[in-house]
Amino acid sequence: MFVAQSIRRIAQSIIHFIVNSSHMSHFLKKPTILHVETVARSRLFAIETVDLEFSNGVHRVYERMKPTTREAVLIVPVINDHLILIREYAVGTDSYELGFPKGLIDEGESIIEAANRELKEEVGFGATELTFVMKLGMAPSYFSSKMNIVIAEHLYEESLEGDEPEELPQVHWPIDNIMGLLEESDFSEARNVSALFLVREWLKQQGRL
Repeated sequence: MFVAQSIRRIAQSIIHFIVNSSHMSHFLKKPTILHVETVARSRLFAIETVDLEFSNGVHRVYERMKPTTREAVLIVPVINDHLILIREYAVGTDSYELGFPKGLIDEGESIIEAANRELKEEVGFGATELTFVMKLGMAPSYFSSKMNIVIAEHLYEESLEGDEPEELPQVHWPIDNIMGLLEESDFSEARNVSALFLVREWLKQQGRL
């Protein structure tokens, strides 16, 4: 309970900061990009150095992932007054993380089409009703990527073959204890926590919480 209360207070502080910062942004002048160079490349990533001059004359060299227009989708499936989550191995932390299904949007797909495909690949369900909730930025100091949050309802069984190396165990979590997820030690990834708060507010608006 203490963890949940602490996260709620942090979320409220972040919202307050964003609201106040939006007024300040009108007076900010973006730095000038003097030079961009790709300094490293792997199968998945390209790293750039960006030489900047700020409006006060200060020079800095930052590093970032090469910007891309390709976005991702995170799906919150709802069935029988429960949320469906999966446990998936995360190589960055060398641990299994509890979270919502997610994946990249393929070329030519809409957000909704990608959400339904990923749902079938990772959870074994399709949905007849998918609702876009919000587009989130992810570590904007380093990435340009965006994550689209989608709620999936009226599910039906249908599976597609995905690229997961192993079966993804499912957890059906009761909506009436939705914030209890914050007490789970393996439910801590920021995108999942953000989606949880967004879905909670959406369910409140629907009169279901």
